[in-house]
Amino acid sequence: MSLEKLITIDAISQFLEGTHSVVFNVATSKPTRHHWVQKTLVKLQYWQRGKTDKGVITRYLMKVTGYSRAQIKRLIQQYHQSGTVSVKTACRNGFKRRYTDADIRLLAAMDERHNQPSGPVLKKLCERAYERFGQAQYQRLARISVSHLYNLRGSTTYQRQRCTLTKTRPKAAVIGIRRKPCPNEQPGYIRIDSVHQGDLDKRKGIYHINAVDEVTQFQIIVTVERISERFMLPALKQLLAAFPFKIQGFHADYGGEYINYTIAELLEKLRIEFTKSRPRHSNDNALVESKNGSVVRKLYGYMHVPQHHAADFAELNRHQVYRYVNFHRPCYFPVTKTDHKGKQRKMYRHEDMMTPYEKFCSLPKTKPIF
Repeated sequence: MSLEKLITIDAISQFLEGTHSVVFNVATSKPTRHHWVQKTLVKLQYWQRGKTDKGVITRYLMKVTGYSRAQIKRLIQQYHQSGTVSVKTACRNGFKRRYTDADIRLLAAMDERHNQPSGPVLKKLCERAYERFGQAQYQRLARISVSHLYNLRGSTTYQRQRCTLTKTRPKAAVIGIRRKPCPNEQPGYIRIDSVHQGDLDKRKGIYHINAVDEVTQFQIIVTVERISERFMLPALKQLLAAFPFKIQGFHADYGGEYINYTIAELLEKLRIEFTKSRPRHSNDNALVESKNGSVVRKLYGYMHVPQHHAADFAELNRHQVYRYVNFHRPCYFPVTKTDHKGKQRKMYRHEDMMTPYEKFCSLPKTKPIF
């Protein structure tokens, strides 16, 4: 049975319940569907029906046309008021166009003559063309705003007349990940920073490379003459090998001695995660910054040390300083407390103080070094 034979409410109800097989084919164009709705309302005498029958007809129109209930109600209301169901064309009150295609082509020609200048320069050229040289065709462009000038540059008329091709700009590969490392109570995530031992008469002093493990506070200090690739690469290899556990993370601030391809290649070869501090997050590297003041500056002060003494300081750091800061110098280890509101607070208690080596031995699945 086709839709034309559905002329009773019972037949339509059976069709809606799926117990009556009907072949229906309504064209997808909007005018055809609106005409079919009008014809169906007339055929079924919609306005002479009761409320229940009108509901059945409404669901029938929704199923066949695919329109929503609100749309069908609007079409029925249109039929009630005018006696027809037609497509209403939208009437939009748009803005009157100020700049014509001829103006845009003039703009493109001016751009081509002056090799694509900036917006303010191009506006000034149009002003000079009209005011100084009397070219009347530039009258409207002489009053254009710089922002709308860029809008016209992006229009289809402009692009058809003038297409600007630029070379692909190389983009530097990202070195390191901008985030705070997450050691999860596992040793091997170090924070690193450089401490400069002052200048004197425009002569640079030595540099101390200070590295601290976040969980155990195990600390290694290496002294170099300069922070160039020649000195930094051997120093970092020595530093990474001096820790008594496997290094898994390497976190630095945005210093150029660490954020470079040479260091990144070394860490990638050793499969060490490379992270760097985030902007406006001063606490990302706070641990090693505090060790710079409480250990390095207390031991060596702020005075200038000539670069030729770097080997003596490196030997001192490798033996006496290494043993002192890791096996004999107690450190505070915070305990995090969470209150009933969920706010976390770190507490530094006297009974939780221990040396980095004692902290390392207290961790699960660790073996004493000595």
